[in-house]
Amino acid sequence: MALGQPSRDATPKWVYYFAAGDSEGRADMSDLLGGKGANLAEMANLGLPVPPGFTITTEVCGLYYRNQRALPDGLVPQVEQALERIGKETGFSFGDENNPLLVAVRSGGRASMPGMMDTILNLGLNDKTVQGLARNSNDERFAYDSYRRFIQMYGDVVLGVDHAVFEDILDNFKNLNGFSFDTELGAGEWREVIALYKAAIEDSGSAPFPQDTNAQLWGAIGAVFGSWQNNRAVTYRRLHAIPDSWGTAVNVQAMVFGNMGDTSATGVAFTRNPSTGANEIYGEYLINAQGEDVVAGIRTPHTLTIKARTEAEDPNPSLEEQLPQAFKELKQIFAALEARYRDMQDIEFTIQNGKVWMLQTRSGKRTAEAAVKIAVDLAAAGVIGRDEAVLRVDPSSFTQLLHPTIDPSAEMDLLTSGLPASPGAASGEIVFSSDEAERQRQQGRAVILVRTETSPEDIHGMHAAAGILTARGGMTSHAAVVARGMGVPCVSGAGAIRINEQAATLSVGKRVLKAGDIVTIDGATGRVYVGEVPMRQPQLSGDFASLIGWADAAGGLAVRANADTPKDARQARTFGAQGIGLCRTEHMFFDAERILAMREMICATNEAGRKSALARILPVQRADFVELFEIMGELPVTIRLLDPPLHEFLPRHERELEAVAAQLKMPLDKLKARVDELSEFNPMLGLRGSRLAIRYPEITEMQARAIFEAAIEAGKRLDVTVEPEIMIPLIAYRREYDILAGVIRNTADTIEKEAGIKLAYKLGTMIELPRACLRAGDLADGADGADFFSFGTNDMTQTALGLSRDDAAPILSAYATQGIYDADPFASIDQEGVGELVRIGVERGREKKPEIKIGICGEHGGDPDSITFFHSAGFDYVSCSPFRVPVARLAAAQAAIRTKLKA
Repeated sequence: MALGQPSRDATPKWVYYFAAGDSEGRADMSDLLGGKGANLAEMANLGLPVPPGFTITTEVCGLYYRNQRALPDGLVPQVEQALERIGKETGFSFGDENNPLLVAVRSGGRASMPGMMDTILNLGLNDKTVQGLARNSNDERFAYDSYRRFIQMYGDVVLGVDHAVFEDILDNFKNLNGFSFDTELGAGEWREVIALYKAAIEDSGSAPFPQDTNAQLWGAIGAVFGSWQNNRAVTYRRLHAIPDSWGTAVNVQAMVFGNMGDTSATGVAFTRNPSTGANEIYGEYLINAQGEDVVAGIRTPHTLTIKARTEAEDPNPSLEEQLPQAFKELKQIFAALEARYRDMQDIEFTIQNGKVWMLQTRSGKRTAEAAVKIAVDLAAAGVIGRDEAVLRVDPSSFTQLLHPTIDPSAEMDLLTSGLPASPGAASGEIVFSSDEAERQRQQGRAVILVRTETSPEDIHGMHAAAGILTARGGMTSHAAVVARGMGVPCVSGAGAIRINEQAATLSVGKRVLKAGDIVTIDGATGRVYVGEVPMRQPQLSGDFASLIGWADAAGGLAVRANADTPKDARQARTFGAQGIGLCRTEHMFFDAERILAMREMICATNEAGRKSALARILPVQRADFVELFEIMGELPVTIRLLDPPLHEFLPRHERELEAVAAQLKMPLDKLKARVDELSEFNPMLGLRGSRLAIRYPEITEMQARAIFEAAIEAGKRLDVTVEPEIMIPLIAYRREYDILAGVIRNTADTIEKEAGIKLAYKLGTMIELPRACLRAGDLADGADGADFFSFGTNDMTQTALGLSRDDAAPILSAYATQGIYDADPFASIDQEGVGELVRIGVERGREKKPEIKIGICGEHGGDPDSITFFHSAGFDYVSCSPFRVPVARLAAAQAAIRTKLKA
């Protein structure tokens, strides 16, 4: 039988009741009851004071959408029966004019989606039941305040009248009548506002506000299910990889009232500080209010504890002082809930006439700093084990700990947003050229380099800048890749920016900033702010060191770093890299002083010209390799032979062409002709990698000599045997590999004779083309086959999907909106497509050579979900940018722990 479909014999159970000591659900039923429903049932099972209610399951949500937004037959009697049980428990009756039961209708998905879906409070009020509520409570003002709240929420959520319409009515009414706060309005004033609200609903063209309480209930249930597909919920799910198929539950619960006077209150509490992880109650409350008053900011809430009030210098009394008995009871409940769930809890509560009621508990969202501290503290206290502590921390959040971050309490003036290309935050003066960035840096000033897009010409400016902001480019664009390798914060693809280099201005809409103005970029979120925003510096000792140590002890994939320079290598070692998995030799030549020799080599029209340029490149490469080998010691270093799309090195603009021609002492027209000759329609699929090396084998010969001579020199200095791993890029055919491996081996033989020493080295290939995956057995076969594979999944994603990463942003945005991609395939590997090619490559390679070493060195090597996939595919290591190494170490450990738990 399909999930949620009626059987022929009976209607499935779609409604689960809960009340203190009498619940049909449990905490482990969140898939069916949603997180909120499961936790309400669990709190009731613990005997905590939970208003009685029921949960309509997530299965009904699926049926609702499959039935074109119609609720299934058979649900009505189950809901009616549950409503009767609530009435018996509370002593009230739904729709009774004299003794009305009021309910709250709330969403509750499997995963927490705070504020993304809809809630309706005080349901069951109409022109008659409000009078019964007034009599029973002996508080007419409270009754009509509750009624106006209900009309406002119902009008917005169910009838589709903009929330602002009601706010405008209320604000105008207060202004005309001299009121400053909602609490100043009495019952008479609220009756006038209610009349205005009803008129506004009718004027909007909507259906009238319903007086039938059953119509209210079913309208609300349908609207909450409908909110699963509202824009903000859809966007939130996309950003947090929550499947659309999960759906939401609906929770219907007896109302309790925090707006019944000075002995009533509502609040939100965390059992620990969600910013720091400190073991202290953290939260806010309001006297004489309902929950939306806290959330919507209608009134300024106050602190829960005396300690927090003192630290905040809040003149208003804390809950601990205002309602001490209720606070004491809450404190005991908080401790019980944290003990039950073994984690920090985010709790909503209401106090009605001094009585405490619990409305929700869930594992609270927290900063990375807090997540680490809480996990380590709980493990130290024996509440959880070390492996579980490792599993408690989101690896992606580790990036917050490795770079300066924006102080979340700071005031911020948002200018625009782009892609979070390289984590960290930075403030500085706007500059529009790399030369200017370098000049400003030499004067000791922090700058943000703003470019439409970056190129290798900008490397010196990128190095000098505190941060980089581009109007174009994706997560794997030049700016993004280079910035991550440098550890420089970067926001790329901020498409709303318009740059006028001649006027030295950037504009977003009507806002115009000029060179020298200060901006702050947040590379973790992609946001750009005007002015200098306060930062917090990273702390990587203490709890962080404990947790990452436990992660390493759990085993799993080795983690190497992508490091092209000595600076990268040192940073990688600082973050615990177990070697270099990718040294991109072409990146060594982006430096302004080196790029000329590379250009001379590329633009040379004969072998003699190329060899002349290569002779000047050789000592530079050798010196870099010596330093890399010395920094890494006996750890493995994988060096990828030259793999530049030639357009990255060729001058493009007239001014650049003139400068290069002068440097090369080449006639300008001759240089232009050579550049035109080398230009390609699609350089990423052109003369690069093995194709360039086969055409010009002297390049491979030079690089091999530089590597081997550096290995000999570094080995002597360190008194160890340095065994480089040499990687041949962009291989599709075994014959390509054999030709270039032959050049490398011949060079090694020559150097062994020259130096009188036996070299140790490994030869392998970068697997980045679909054909290489399919023919991986050929590439690994035999003693002369590849010793290792390193998957380059950036290019493999491009070639498998036919999608250029530099032009992908608008396509991916449209596809994400349509639900075609669950995640950006350049950020997290497409497991069903590209991943299938990877698995084929691994299996066929190991069929021929079981001992072959297999790694990944694309951007996916630092993505936690991708690392889980690589673990399952049988990889030996992942390699990522230095600042992603701790993320990868934690993700690799989690994959290993989960595998162990399943065994």
